[in-house]
Amino acid sequence: MSYFTEIYHGVKTLLTGMRVTGRYFITSGKSAITQQYPDNRASLKMFDRFRGEVVMLHDENNEHSCTGCQKCELACPNGSIEIIWDRGVDPETGKKKKFIDKHIYHLGMCTQCGLCVQACPSNAIVWAQKFRKTRSTTEPS
Repeated sequence: MSYFTEIYHGVKTLLTGMRVTGRYFITSGKSAITQQYPDNRASLKMFDRFRGEVVMLHDENNEHSCTGCQKCELACPNGSIEIIWDRGVDPETGKKKKFIDKHIYHLGMCTQCGLCVQACPSNAIVWAQKFRKTRSTTEPS
């Protein structure tokens, strides 16, 4: 290609991009995209694919669906999930069963890759929607 042809294609591409940007700038002034954070705290809902922190869901009886299979712990590439379990007798069946003593999640080590949530066969752990983990007071919550 010649020098002037390359300049022509570069300017043409630049103007095409600027046309798209300019059209969006003119037509989208009716609806605001940016929300003011402190004002909308009560109604703020993060999008469905937001990855906040891993939480184990509990029902109204404070029971969870985790079976203690440790697949999430094995799937985690950096060891941010730790499951401490023990074997006990299930009162309903009378057979030995795995019971979870603690499900420890280290937020500081987590890279939010999502492998633990995908690996869980019983869908016991999910991504939380809470994104603000700080407090404005120093008193314990």
